[in-house]
Amino acid sequence: MKIKQNPISPRLRWLNKPIQANQVQSWLIDNGSLTALLQHRYKNFAVIPLAVNYAKPIQDEAVLLHQASYKTALIREVLLMGDNQSVVFAHSVLPRASLRGAWNGLGRLGNKPLGATLFANPKVKRTSLSFKKLTPNHALYKHATQHLTQKSEVKKPSYLWARRSIFSLNCANIMVTEVFLPQLLLEDAVQN
Repeated sequence: MKIKQNPISPRLRWLNKPIQANQVQSWLIDNGSLTALLQHRYKNFAVIPLAVNYAKPIQDEAVLLHQASYKTALIREVLLMGDNQSVVFAHSVLPRASLRGAWNGLGRLGNKPLGATLFANPKVKRTSLSFKKLTPNHALYKHATQHLTQKSEVKKPSYLWARRSIFSLNCANIMVTEVFLPQLLLEDAVQN
């Protein structure tokens, strides 16, 4: 009997539950729209597009989206801003096949939030959230922190918490990863 090995190395695995997430726990486990939560929290909410281009997804993203590792997908990276501060870095993987039909316009959102579009359609299904503590050697950590200002109170942390899920509509799937930035947690501490 052959044992089928998991194609994802243990280093790349994501968790079903965040472990010792402390301050960020409530943000991580909320199943609703993160966009809606941020819009409720901040009077001045904005989406700043950083990059929208075709590239190969990260290995574990391609596996979960059932996409060959050599194929490219539309990668959209944005900063979600609250009162002119970067609070969340969002990384979305939109396979070419998913950009047809109802999701034809998702590649041209510009500064519109993807979450608002996804949660507006009751036919869209979402997988369970998965979680990861991103360390400085992870590609998403590097992308998320390269836009942080170097103010004394916002230094690059030793890790960042992220969550991700796959949204489906008919046979189309896209993956959304949200990385929680230090400024969000600093403001939580100030408000409590």
